[in-house]
Amino acid sequence: MKTHTLEEVQDKLIGKLGTPEREKFEYELQMNLIGQAIKQTRIERHLTQEELGRLIGVQRAQISRIENNASNVTMDTLLRVFNALQAKVKLQIELSHFQIQLGQ
Repeated sequence: MKTHTLEEVQDKLIGKLGTPEREKFEYELQMNLIGQAIKQTRIERHLTQEELGRLIGVQRAQISRIENNASNVTMDTLLRVFNALQAKVKLQIELSHFQIQLGQ
């Protein structure tokens, strides 16, 4: 029986690195992990979805959507969530003639 590496399986099932399919998968995975981290931190802080929503000015349903799929949320809303959860946020953007770094 032939064995396969994780990379081989990912390339076959998801697509090779750099392909649109793989990029989409990696992005969705990262957004899912962000949502899970928000949920776990909210629970650790003993906040309900409704309480967190009230802190940042959105409905409970919006917090639920963020926790289940953070890819469909504005940067402003995400930053307000992180601020309410007292998270340290760093954002770095690098373009050919432009560089900016934001952080708390």
